[in-house]
Amino acid sequence: MYNDLSPNIKSSITRSITQTFEQYMSDIAWDEELYDIEDFIDSWREYITTKALWYERISDDMKANPKFHEDLAQRINEVIQRIISEPPSEEQIANIQIMQEKLDTHYSYDCKAEAVFVESLLKDRLNKEQ
Repeated sequence: MYNDLSPNIKSSITRSITQTFEQYMSDIAWDEELYDIEDFIDSWREYITTKALWYERISDDMKANPKFHEDLAQRINEVIQRIISEPPSEEQIANIQIMQEKLDTHYSYDCKAEAVFVESLLKDRLNKEQ
């Protein structure tokens, strides 16, 4: 069923998963022990029902179909896997290393999205110290 959607809607779904996942992980400071798939799904459900324009363009029949939900679950897993598999850029690694040396911190990060979070955290700390 998911594959029957227009490319624009599929792209919008992927964007909504990506944005919500990255925001959720930021909210829990990328702490894997705090990660709860149900909490993430609740966040995503709230996002799509209140902010996502694509959600209104899908029929109620499709939204009620279990196969559509299976397809969405698979897509969510694929997007999350892609996010956590994308390595940080060399520039991110260098910037984080410089800031960590200045602040004497030792944050770890495993993917590009987590590096964005760490970079932001370190920049905020540096700005507060200046």
